[in-house]
Amino acid sequence: MHQPLRAANANHALFDPRLSRTLPASIALRRRLPDLRAVGIFSGVISILTLTGSFYMLQVYDRVLVSRSVETLIVLSAIALIAFLLQGLLDSFRLRMLSRIGAQFDEDLSSLAFRAASLLPLKGAKPDEAMQPLRDVDQVRAFLGSPGPTAMFDLPFMPLFVVGCFLLHPWLGWLAVGGGSVIVILAIATDVQVRAPTHEASLHGNRKQLFAESARRHCEAIDAMGMHGSMGNRWRKLSRDFRDTSLQASDVQASLGAFAKIFRTVLQSSILALGAYLAVNQEVSGGAMIAASIMTSRALAPIETAIAHWKGFVSARAAYTRLKSSLSIAVEGEQVELRAPRLKVTVDGLAVAAPGAQDPVVLNAAFELKAGDGLGIIGPSGSGKSSLARTLVGVWLPMKGSVRLDGALLHQWNRDSLGRHIGYLPQDLALVDSTIAEAISRFQVEGNSEKIIKAATAAGAHELIVGMPDGYDTRIGDGGIFLSGGQRQRIGLARALYGDPFLVVLDEPNSNLDASGDAALSNAISGVRSRGGIAIVITHRPLGLASVDKVAFVHEKSIKLFGPKDEVMAVLSRPSESTIPLRASGNSSHV
Repeated sequence: MHQPLRAANANHALFDPRLSRTLPASIALRRRLPDLRAVGIFSGVISILTLTGSFYMLQVYDRVLVSRSVETLIVLSAIALIAFLLQGLLDSFRLRMLSRIGAQFDEDLSSLAFRAASLLPLKGAKPDEAMQPLRDVDQVRAFLGSPGPTAMFDLPFMPLFVVGCFLLHPWLGWLAVGGGSVIVILAIATDVQVRAPTHEASLHGNRKQLFAESARRHCEAIDAMGMHGSMGNRWRKLSRDFRDTSLQASDVQASLGAFAKIFRTVLQSSILALGAYLAVNQEVSGGAMIAASIMTSRALAPIETAIAHWKGFVSARAAYTRLKSSLSIAVEGEQVELRAPRLKVTVDGLAVAAPGAQDPVVLNAAFELKAGDGLGIIGPSGSGKSSLARTLVGVWLPMKGSVRLDGALLHQWNRDSLGRHIGYLPQDLALVDSTIAEAISRFQVEGNSEKIIKAATAAGAHELIVGMPDGYDTRIGDGGIFLSGGQRQRIGLARALYGDPFLVVLDEPNSNLDASGDAALSNAISGVRSRGGIAIVITHRPLGLASVDKVAFVHEKSIKLFGPKDEVMAVLSRPSESTIPLRASGNSSHV
């Protein structure tokens, strides 16, 4: 029974918190827990050593000045110097450990983030959303490697200094508590005020980067049609929006941060004034007055540091929250390794819509191809041919119906394992900046030279490649920009044939080919069929059908004709026919 008709991929919410059960981001962070505990221990020792200055002042005022003992001063100074050096050494180690924790977090998630960025467009994500996982990993890594997290580790030890003030005198302790409360309120206010503009700045920054990348890709058309001025105006508007929201967040943080810094200075002076008053009344010593000022300053320092890095913290927190859901799309569960397909491809009741769209572009497609078959798919532009091709190779999910290889649904395969049995040449070729060998071998060059040459030969591209100055090591540029249209198509065809995949789907493979290229394409299709594979070719040119034995005619979102090539082409040559026989999986009916 077919599943009910629904929007394509509607069950894949981009950043749905319910998907966070997989939690690859949480797992990556949990792996760093031992390192974070070590940072916490270092922070505790550093906090204790920070008391050195207070105790040193206390001892100098209350012991050295009273006894006038130079020897005591030297011993105390030596001990304080050792403590200060140890504190600096531990603080250096702590910062280096945090940098490495951030780097390891990146190492753990970078592959998943890259995979998620590659898959999100297939689930209906907008272009700026698709790259978000990569930016989020960078954001979290940058924050973990900054001084910002040290404030989080130092905050739990803040009561230690406040208790020290209480031990010197209760009034000093209560003044420290009151001042600390004000600083905490400032931190909360910073979070509330910075969160929204930081989010807006992130969105505008993403749009700005996306526009710049789009302009880079289409630079030839922009230059040829004199669009630099209008594109520049659009860029200035995007930059202005980004600057305005960034400045808003920075202004809030700078204002509250400056106030917190001034308030801490005022609080220190207030502690000194109160200590002086208590010393005049002989309730505390002069050393206690100085020690209380230092301890109050140290107690409030983590909060001030947190406010200074609050924008980074808010961005990292939002990035981590998104990663917990967005990376789940890239996690595949354990699956039984199915054997290589070798018998048939079955399409049953297939309905297809573009990712994120509601309206189907293919309806009720059904046919079966067996090993050795070659199918040509023809029809007017916009009839759904390319959409059908994307679904046949598993790039798009069906709204309804199924595509099976040897009886197994495509989603029953691990995607990388399935990819070894599929060759796909999309209309835009999708060539990534690399060498020719890397492009053909799907970036699996090492140890696969024979397979690379075999695929290039099957595509009729070997002589073309070795005729280039660097042969198979020739770089092709992003999108194959360093190659001609025909050369790009030959390289793309060789990639589709690499590894002798069972199912080869070619979308407009001869749009840029000359006569020799058409002959090479026909030979390649014949080669796929002769070795027991299945070839599917989408084309507008009759030469593209030379080596297939079946044809499907697609019109108005559905397959109107399917059958032996000669019979289908004979029907299409009689446009006055009022009925068209449809043959699918051995059955005949009328449309």
